[in-house]
Amino acid sequence: VVAHPDDAEVGCAGSVAKWTKEGREVTYVIVTNGDKGSGDRTMTSERLVRIREEEQQNAARVLGVERVEFLGYPDGEMENSREVRRDVVAQIRQWRPYLIVTQSPFRTSNLFASHRDHRATGDAVLDCVYPLARDHLSFPELIARGLEPHKIREVYLMWQEDPDTVIDISETLDLKLKALACHRSQFGDFADFEKRVRERSAELGKAKGYAYAESFKRIAIPR
Repeated sequence: VVAHPDDAEVGCAGSVAKWTKEGREVTYVIVTNGDKGSGDRTMTSERLVRIREEEQQNAARVLGVERVEFLGYPDGEMENSREVRRDVVAQIRQWRPYLIVTQSPFRTSNLFASHRDHRATGDAVLDCVYPLARDHLSFPELIARGLEPHKIREVYLMWQEDPDTVIDISETLDLKLKALACHRSQFGDFADFEKRVRERSAELGKAKGYAYAESFKRIAIPR
């Protein structure tokens, strides 16, 4: 569950590709429509939404992601509101995942990772994981739609400064880069961006002896 189209590719695409290769089912939930993310002065928000949805669908296909759900909230205006929580809980109850990967709700020294939409999304998702998705008295209107409570077992937070979980993506880094390249509207000089992704992934893998890695802060939810 991430704020914008392309956030999942930046933060966890190597891990996603690894999981789908292992036969795991992955669903993307994109909370905002990405309608502000352009430096092109001729671009309109309406056109950008269509472009970014198509880019996200293409990237998901590269990674073997089963489905992409777009919640459609405005880019740059994300709030941890009842409406957002209800819509995220609906997704959790519908797809009933074991693990959720989302963004950190905490501001870090990485200004880009700490985008307000990222923090608000992570905050809302954690509220949904516990206790809202679990409790049948939360959002009774979802029960009326047949969306029964569900308990998540693990959460991985992306872009934390103190990660405790490192995943080897040496065999899937090329797929991550191929998926990132689908987001053409977001990367002017992709060669430079690819270089930075490789360098960062190598740095994350160094301590474990992996050529390339992604890292997360893991939250285990007791039974």
